[in-house]
Amino acid sequence: MEIAIDASRAASARRTGTEGYAYHLIRALLPLLVEAEHRAILYFNEAPAGGLFQAGPKVRLAPIPFPRLWTHLRLAWALRQERVDLFFTPAHVVPFPYFGRAVATVHDLGYRIFPEAHPREQRLYLEWSTRHNAQRSRRVLADSQATKEDLMRFYGIPAEKIRVVYPGVDPALAPVRDKDKLAAVRAKYDLPRSYLLYLGTLQPRKNLVRLVEAYAKSGVAPHLVLAGKAGWLSEPILNTIASLQSPISDKIHLPGFIAGEDKAALLSGATALLYPSLYEGFGFPVLEAQACGTPVLTAKNSSLPEVAGAAALLVAATDTGEIAAGIRRIVRDEALRAELVMLGKENVARFSWEKAAGETLAVFEEVLE
Repeated sequence: MEIAIDASRAASARRTGTEGYAYHLIRALLPLLVEAEHRAILYFNEAPAGGLFQAGPKVRLAPIPFPRLWTHLRLAWALRQERVDLFFTPAHVVPFPYFGRAVATVHDLGYRIFPEAHPREQRLYLEWSTRHNAQRSRRVLADSQATKEDLMRFYGIPAEKIRVVYPGVDPALAPVRDKDKLAAVRAKYDLPRSYLLYLGTLQPRKNLVRLVEAYAKSGVAPHLVLAGKAGWLSEPILNTIASLQSPISDKIHLPGFIAGEDKAALLSGATALLYPSLYEGFGFPVLEAQACGTPVLTAKNSSLPEVAGAAALLVAATDTGEIAAGIRRIVRDEALRAELVMLGKENVARFSWEKAAGETLAVFEEVLE
């Protein structure tokens, strides 16, 4: 069978959550497709970087550049010409004119839970694209049980149409103990020796205004590093930081986007990861921190308890006082941090891209029957 995959997001030079999901899942999926005697076509909206994916007798890389509406015009035309047996989109949308067999991943429905955290145009597009993916696909992959329940709740998608396939963890992430490597990454981003870390896009859904306010109330010694690119509606976050007085304001750092090769050292050097997000379909930074031996504070909502397991300190995301108390506890309780590190190592073992790819292939073959 011929399986077409939208790999456009996987080729992104700066991969965040969904782009990383597409990249790692496709990489793990390709050898399984070949072994199962399927042929794969990876479609890109621009030529991918050399070595990103390996072409072969059963794997074709197909860059098809197009100036506008790439998915619904150019990709749809290519799928019609190829007459593929199945189309899979891991991080985008099923082309509107495509009516063949399709599988799509839905990562989260945060725009439904917190609509005010998204610009109107973005919210309308997410509303349409998620509904379209859920209705047009023969099967929908959900990152978590929480996302599956949201799809059933908001769109009435039957439970039997949805498969929960947990993503994996970047295999390059592991504890970094080399003091020189840790110091080099701190120097690169101009960071202090002792810091608490948030890692992700700076946007309202991540609850960073409350995190900054809670940090200011906590009175702890480590600095706060908010690492990631500025997303939509990030101004209130930046304004909250600017409103703080010295010395608190001097202890908050905004290093911007973190290169992939620096992520393990940045996580490993942190006293703890602080991730009290308002809503997550999965929450990759929680597992990434656990993979690097870093204790985690996160929120007790959406998929976060499901993903973190027993290996995180959970707080109410909307309670600034509870977040502040959690920060004080995780900083001052060395035994708690050690326990969370141990439990985190066990928890991460539940997730792998090889397992995710095997479960995804099983869904493909179910649809192809």
